[in-house]
Amino acid sequence: MPTLGDFATTVKHMNRVRVSELRYDAGMTSTRPSPAASPNGQAGDPPSGERQEPLPGSDGLAPVKSAARVLDILDDLVAHGPGSLQQLASRLGIPKSSLHALLKTMFGRGWIETDATGTIYSLGIRSLIVSSAYLDEDPVVARTSSLLDELAQATGEAVHLGRLEGTEIVYTAKRDSIHPLRMYSAVGRRLPAYSTAMGRAILAEQPREKVPEFVPESLRQITPKSTTDRTALLEVVEEARTRGYAIEHEESCVGISCFGIALPFTQPAVDAISIAVPNIRLDDTMVTLIVESLLDVRRRIEEQAR
Repeated sequence: MPTLGDFATTVKHMNRVRVSELRYDAGMTSTRPSPAASPNGQAGDPPSGERQEPLPGSDGLAPVKSAARVLDILDDLVAHGPGSLQQLASRLGIPKSSLHALLKTMFGRGWIETDATGTIYSLGIRSLIVSSAYLDEDPVVARTSSLLDELAQATGEAVHLGRLEGTEIVYTAKRDSIHPLRMYSAVGRRLPAYSTAMGRAILAEQPREKVPEFVPESLRQITPKSTTDRTALLEVVEEARTRGYAIEHEESCVGISCFGIALPFTQPAVDAISIAVPNIRLDDTMVTLIVESLLDVRRRIEEQAR
């Protein structure tokens, strides 16, 4: 088992189920397109005469512009927060007259809300209802619920479940630490996959030639200790592949170290579990407990798949 010294050297960057009920199911999570296959299209009208490529499985039909714009509005509010009509029109490239009509419809259906002046738009209660339904129906969230409880009880630290979405990790479930000093996190939080233990563990499960597609040329520096050298980051992912688990030390949250494993529910993996612990509580004994607990969870899931 690794020691704290090994760790410091290596790092330079709601339903309960029985564990025995875990089953391998390659189809239980929706397939996500790879980053290379998911270009970020510009909102608004395509240039005159430009042919719109049909979506996979759409029988040759081009996307519906109004539907795409509604989704662009929701994505923009998630990414940038509340905004005025002018701000949204500028960010999305949608004519204000068209945008106003869409916002009015979305407001009437509860997808967006406005402030007291009626001029600043934000996400509405309907967005929360749909996101909650997604988590309630997600099979991985259900199947790992008891595992998260078990890891939290064994370590006393924060435990997270996350999923790879494009090049980011989205937190899909969490268990808080029992200690007052803990990592801030929230279900729905998004972070670059390359900066988190969960993301690195998942990237380490990808074919080697695919990993660079998930790591941009310019790496975002989230904390002063974030790895910003792309070559070094790819080496960190390769170390996680060899080790069987991933580590990040204060690269997504100052003062916090995280250990993560990919979950073998799909091939390659898209889900992962991590344990986050403040460095002030991280000694050799805690490192060993965390790593052994995570690897045991993975082993038991793999055994259920046989």
